[in-house]
Amino acid sequence: MEFNTTLLNEINESFMTGNETICIAESVTSGLLQLAFSEMINSKLFYKGGITVHTPDKIVKLLKVDIAEIKNCNCVSSFVADTLGRHSSKIFESEWCIATSGYCIPERHSAYEIFAYYSILYKGNVVFSDKLMLDKKADSLEIKLYYTEQILQRFLGHLKLHQIMKAEVGIDD
Repeated sequence: MEFNTTLLNEINESFMTGNETICIAESVTSGLLQLAFSEMINSKLFYKGGITVHTPDKIVKLLKVDIAEIKNCNCVSSFVADTLGRHSSKIFESEWCIATSGYCIPERHSAYEIFAYYSILYKGNVVFSDKLMLDKKADSLEIKLYYTEQILQRFLGHLKLHQIMKAEVGIDD
């Protein structure tokens, strides 16, 4: 298993030019986003940590997702990803958070489809939320790696955009 080192280096560099931190809240990616951040050269300066949750009881207890929502969607929705991110941002006291929720194997609850929701949050607010669909069969690790790389690429885009706006428009945090 290998991560896209160019992508990781770009994220690392973006964090090194700012004074912000990040945390991760994962379900479907099972710790791969956390692993990716821990592989970055200067991660101790900006990566505060993460949490991986899979079971409904822990999602409710640790990350405060409404039990009715969990039952309604089998722990998988954009709302769940948003909520995981909001509460993780508070727990880890970080500016940025990436949160995931989804399926890496087709099952009845997913209508036998493979997809993931993810949210990118800044200061507890969702700045981007999307759904990744996969229409090919692959083993679950390949799918998790695919999700991880896609999410990291999109995160890098938002991180760079934020830094450009901050520099050019004078956004003051």
